[in-house]
Amino acid sequence: MFDRGVDRRSLLKGAGGLAAAVGLGGAAAVASTASASAKVSAAGLNVVRRDEGDPRMWFYRFATAEIGWDPAANVLLPDDYHTSGRTYPVLYLLHGGLGDFSSFDAEGIREATAGKSLIVVMPDGGMAGWYSNPVTSNVGPRNWENFHINQLIPWVEANFRAYNTMDGRAVGGFSMGGFGALKYAAKYYGHFASVSSYSGPASVRRDFGAVGRWANASSAAVELGGGTVYGVPWDEARVSADNPMENIERYRGKRIFLTAGTSPDPIHINPGDHLNETQVLAGQREFKAALDAAGIGHDSYEESGGHQVRMLHEDVEGVVATLRAAA
Repeated sequence: MFDRGVDRRSLLKGAGGLAAAVGLGGAAAVASTASASAKVSAAGLNVVRRDEGDPRMWFYRFATAEIGWDPAANVLLPDDYHTSGRTYPVLYLLHGGLGDFSSFDAEGIREATAGKSLIVVMPDGGMAGWYSNPVTSNVGPRNWENFHINQLIPWVEANFRAYNTMDGRAVGGFSMGGFGALKYAAKYYGHFASVSSYSGPASVRRDFGAVGRWANASSAAVELGGGTVYGVPWDEARVSADNPMENIERYRGKRIFLTAGTSPDPIHINPGDHLNETQVLAGQREFKAALDAAGIGHDSYEESGGHQVRMLHEDVEGVVATLRAAA
């Protein structure tokens, strides 16, 4: 896998996430004392390569026993990070299937956060890792959930002036990453005050478990060398723990932002794109109905178009308004 550092790259919109089957309280704060050239390790995570030449977008590659290769992350800093001395809230953005740590740079995240007091962390999550610790792997460890929750977040908070409390963290993602964001927000309730899902599946078991079967098939094909995220037969407890629809109460008190498309792109029609978004839209509608029935507020949008990141600028505005302000 080649290092792309902080460079932009062109990504096919329809390649994120489900298309991988055929082909994400308190007032304490942490202020880092580590220098830019000597990032400290955290929870078994060590930096093996870095590029801190860009004023805002810094790149890191890590060695970790949780992943059988060296995953990377882009860290997008606020414009005034180097001069303000302030501590900032953090948004963790999770890419879709077949994507990587650089995916959101191609979606305009620099422009969306210009002038905003927000750190954005964009890590690798595997081509079809599904933000999970798989039941089986034939290619070595691919414990993406452990890497993100137990290693990456503590590393960020040890090395940057980043809040280390729920009110200072948000998580969002596209497609597979949208699923990962919804999963992480519920499963690790005290970690994130805001969750955003752009065309992310929110219902694993609907339509005879279509999303769960997709996760198994895609992970077997391009991530785990024939292994699977949920096992065959399924590890039912894992599915239930990951399924947003089975954890509705764990979204209470959080900001929830959902987007989905209602049709394929009329110009660049992609049959797989349409199939993906049809399933996503149905699952998000089921999820929204369950939130409404439970009296849990949310912001949700449906727009013409297929499987893609949409309303990123609007979501960033909402994240900044929701999280604890930089100080």
